[in-house]
Amino acid sequence: MEVLQSLADGFGSAMTPTNLMFAAIGVLLGTAVGVLPGLGTSLSIALLLPLTYALEPTSALIMFAGIYYGGAYGGSTTSILLNTPGESSTVVTAIEGNLMAKNGRASQALATAAIGSFIAGTIGSVLLVALATPIASLAVSLGAPEYFAVMILAFVSVTAVLGASRVRGFASLGIGLMLGMVGLDPQSGQQRLTFGTPQLVDGLDIILVAVAVFAIGEALWVASRFKRGTQSPIPVGQPWLSKKDWSRSWKPWLRGSFLGFPFGAIPAGGAEIPTFLSYVAERKLSKHPEEFGKGAIEGVAGPEAANNSSAAGSITSMLTLGLPTSATTAVILAAFTSYGIQPGPQLMESQADLVWALIASLFIANTLLLLINLPLAPMWAKLLRVPRQYLYAGIVFFAVLGTYSVNAQAIDIVFLVLIGALGFVMRKYGVPVLPLIVGVILGPRAELQLRRSLQISDGDVWTLVSSPLTICIYLILALIIAWPLVRRLTKRGRNKGDDTDNRDKPSGTPDMTRENRAVAASTAPAPASAYEPGQPHNQGAP
Repeated sequence: MEVLQSLADGFGSAMTPTNLMFAAIGVLLGTAVGVLPGLGTSLSIALLLPLTYALEPTSALIMFAGIYYGGAYGGSTTSILLNTPGESSTVVTAIEGNLMAKNGRASQALATAAIGSFIAGTIGSVLLVALATPIASLAVSLGAPEYFAVMILAFVSVTAVLGASRVRGFASLGIGLMLGMVGLDPQSGQQRLTFGTPQLVDGLDIILVAVAVFAIGEALWVASRFKRGTQSPIPVGQPWLSKKDWSRSWKPWLRGSFLGFPFGAIPAGGAEIPTFLSYVAERKLSKHPEEFGKGAIEGVAGPEAANNSSAAGSITSMLTLGLPTSATTAVILAAFTSYGIQPGPQLMESQADLVWALIASLFIANTLLLLINLPLAPMWAKLLRVPRQYLYAGIVFFAVLGTYSVNAQAIDIVFLVLIGALGFVMRKYGVPVLPLIVGVILGPRAELQLRRSLQISDGDVWTLVSSPLTICIYLILALIIAWPLVRRLTKRGRNKGDDTDNRDKPSGTPDMTRENRAVAASTAPAPASAYEPGQPHNQGAP
């Protein structure tokens, strides 16, 4: 009851006209910067940070919370419509969402993303109220081996289910891990793969890589296939979800919500891992697996829910531990310290009014997000009616602008073009790009956790499987890797059994299997009329 009373007091503070105005401003700004490639929520909050010093701490933090939730949703818009993720956490949304758009279901994809974001954000906020302390305690109890095992699970599971060839998938992952290694070695301080370029000492920014591979690569791909003349616009489709869409989306919404929150609360977790795992889970659990790779709505609903739910989890760790688990919460943490407030275990007691107002604002921002963006879904979808040459010219412009604004370095534009050309080549030869993004994002984190594990254990590799959680994860990995081989061997054994049964049948017994009908058709003697007079009647084709 005390928690509910505190939350009610928080709503009383957050729902004043002034704070409601700042929440609405935050949601609109967050959605806008999420839509523009490269302009992430962390960058927008950092740019606005100096402008908020004149505001009350509660109003400023409520606006930042609105930006966070708005950005978490806004990045899905360009992912779905243009195959250009505005945020690294919406990379997975582009897989099925863009295919839905090309199939004339852009409005449905945007609607399921908006509703999923609302449901997941609400569930995440409720979990934040109820489970903040237990989740934070769990996050502290996990060690480096557990983090490393989870990241390896993300590597293998995502790479194993994408593309027609596992070899190409793992090749893409290897390229991503290589790009993730660019910069300083975290232990020795030696430069790796910098080629003497000072601007590469800090590594390649993930936003640069994601925008290059998706935005520039997509623009080059469209340009290479562009034919002059009149092009029929992609149909937008009906603006609302059908009954079938609702029935296929609600379970992924719930699964993604409960998957994203704990990963958001875990340090070094972030929104990338749960969105990747949510996509894999929905692909395995879907009753329509044949639609994956063609525009499955579950592939949008689950990852988008995991994305927004992880935002609430990230705020949990920041408030209860003072530990930011994402770039955006790191900037919000800087905002706290600028006001002389130190997040941590004592914050709930020392600044209870501010904390509960911030938590209440998450519910408000989430509701505003739905009310503002759901009616706009058909309008956003009409972007697809813009002629391709103008549309992708605008994408390239904003991609270059967003990339340059991250570090204000001209050489980033060169890296953007080079990595974009790599994305174009991968697209041309059927190499999936998502494992590359996974490698760039999680590769440095996995290396850090591996080194921590080995340092703590004095080089003992068995520490990587020293807990029940890590053992379970590696067993799941073994199953993922071995399952195709087991399935192939089982299918081969079944085919041999069919051949044995066919040999045991009497000669007059017909066999109705498709394979044997094809064999019979190819080896049956042709009728006499098919042969030319005087030619030998060979058994088989004439």
